[in-house]
Amino acid sequence: GTTITDGRGRLLVAATGARTEMGKIGILIDEATTRDTPLEQKLARLGRLLIVIVLGLCAVIVFAGWLRGNSFLYMLEVGISLAIAAVPEGLPAVATMTLALGMQRMSRMGALIRRLPAVETLGSTTVICTDKTGTLTRNEMTASVLAIGRRRIDVTGTGYVPVGVFQDSGTPVDPRSDEQLALALRIGTLCNDAKVERSGGRDTVLGDPTEAALVVAAEKAGMSHAALEPDYPRIGEVPFDSDSKRMVTVHRTPQGRTVAFVKGSPGTLLAASSSEVRAVDVAPLTPEDRRRWEETNQQLASAALRVLGLAYRELPEGYSEGDLARELIFVGLVGMIDPLRDEAKAAIATCREAGIRTVMITGDQQPTAAEIARQLGIDRDPQGRSLRTVHARELTDLDVAGWQRTVAEAAVFARVSPKHKLQIVEALQGQGHIVAMTGDGVNDAPALKQADIGVAMGIKGTEVAKETADMVITDDNFATIVGAIEQGRIIYANILRFVHYLFSCNFAEILTVFIAIMIGWPLPLGPLQILWLNMITDIFPALALALEPSAPGLMKQAPRDPKESLLPPRFIRLIAWQGLLLAGVTLLAFSIGMRWYGSEGDGPRHAVTMAFMTLALAQVFHAFNARSQRRSAFSDRLFTNGWLWGAVLVCLLLQVAAVYVPLLQTVLLTLPPTAADWGVIASCALSPVAVVELVKVVQRSTARTRAR
Repeated sequence: GTTITDGRGRLLVAATGARTEMGKIGILIDEATTRDTPLEQKLARLGRLLIVIVLGLCAVIVFAGWLRGNSFLYMLEVGISLAIAAVPEGLPAVATMTLALGMQRMSRMGALIRRLPAVETLGSTTVICTDKTGTLTRNEMTASVLAIGRRRIDVTGTGYVPVGVFQDSGTPVDPRSDEQLALALRIGTLCNDAKVERSGGRDTVLGDPTEAALVVAAEKAGMSHAALEPDYPRIGEVPFDSDSKRMVTVHRTPQGRTVAFVKGSPGTLLAASSSEVRAVDVAPLTPEDRRRWEETNQQLASAALRVLGLAYRELPEGYSEGDLARELIFVGLVGMIDPLRDEAKAAIATCREAGIRTVMITGDQQPTAAEIARQLGIDRDPQGRSLRTVHARELTDLDVAGWQRTVAEAAVFARVSPKHKLQIVEALQGQGHIVAMTGDGVNDAPALKQADIGVAMGIKGTEVAKETADMVITDDNFATIVGAIEQGRIIYANILRFVHYLFSCNFAEILTVFIAIMIGWPLPLGPLQILWLNMITDIFPALALALEPSAPGLMKQAPRDPKESLLPPRFIRLIAWQGLLLAGVTLLAFSIGMRWYGSEGDGPRHAVTMAFMTLALAQVFHAFNARSQRRSAFSDRLFTNGWLWGAVLVCLLLQVAAVYVPLLQTVLLTLPPTAADWGVIASCALSPVAVVELVKVVQRSTARTRAR
């Protein structure tokens, strides 16, 4: 996975294909499955169900009308028209447009969606598994404490500006005249591959921010890497890896000796050390000394500091690589702070209100991770129950039941491996959760692929992570993920709005024709009128509902049950009674027209025109009912969706044209309504709004009574 840009070197091939580290990651990626999003699954089920229902209803209507004496071919035309009207063919287009607009809004927030259906998946998210560094914190590591011998040296200053003071119990210390402190800083900056470039008033880190913090600490003491390198040239190295948990560099000293500088996990370095540096000499490490260093490590880690150990060893001539990891001389500990992002705590609180669990997965020590979780409020569930911080060693050899139990009880996982991340995601999915997973490295790719929504870091993320993820956040900020989840919820709510509108309107058209046939009336709508309604009222208001802004309290609701149907029973009942209401007022207008104009001459055409206009306008006004199942259409949000008002105006103009433009009169078989006709049409078309408003008032009153 390394790109070589210049220079010369020697390549040793130790393994190929699936036996390489990259190959193992590739196998994990292949084994991780890609699942359809909840919306894709629900729309597919809905489509299959609609086909069966619509074909059945249309067949009944065709044969019932034929048995009533209508021409079979005419009834076939009506049946085909109803089938076209009943199937909301605009649904996929409107759903895609809604997702695309949501994706556009997210991009302005810093969340780039790589796969369109992932927008909706965010709205169903129940768990966010997040990194700590850079996502919940600023990724601006600063060395703030050095524990050397029996002393604690505090370092002032923040960020990567090389300005600060070293203090021992409040007393300034000159690092260059303090041999112990100078040795620790020398090890930190020479056993290091990071650089801090300063130009134009900006500090740019090339390399790991943790290593950059050590470089800056040495610069505060006037011991820059560039000044030390000529006197301590590097002649060998063992890079850091997650198994050894240490990095070793070999240097030639000004006296001509060979020395190894080591930094890494405090526990690993203590285990490999046989001596320690004291005020005046080097002394053997006793069991009591080891316990003291372990306690110091725990204290620093419990203060939310990332802790590294520092050690060295003078090497014999002809040393081997094994000599670099034993009989080390322990120098001390350095504690680094990475400030929390200002918005992280509020974002996690928003998640809690929204019923979303936040799980922190980090490579930090367990005490550090636990303290960060406490500061952010991750360590407790919405009911206030304390959650565990789990160390990676507790995950070894867990069975399926063990994994299920662990992920249910834990809020933080410390010192985890890439494979553990994948297993955590799988265990959460096994409990029915919709999981969002953040990652930045090549090793994170399997977990990103397995997650329902993989989120890659845009700043520190590798290309492999970005290619595998469904979403890339350009600022590596946890709050951006939460904002994207809110947009996902808005999108899902808008999809439900236009499904509510389309289905209730289409159901009304079918009921209008079906009921008229069953009671022996003439057909209240012609085939072309049905198609006109399908083209006009089913498109413009539905598109406008897809652009509805966020509703108040959206992020205070629990996530939708991922297993819940797109049309649960309560939603079907809502569509059914409102469709029946629209059909009822249409048939009322039709019956008045038949009574006024009779069945001779243009009488039926007048009655059909009244039914046609009533149903069209009732559907247009019904769009305001569909904006919310609970909130009144006449609330302070009445004018927040300008697109809806534009759609209503367009529909009204087109409907007026349908009865006054001669060409459309001929095609649609309409007549200009009289003033009395308009009175009936307006009264019938507006009455569903009044009825639905009354039902909403009763529902809100009932809900308040139950709450009390």
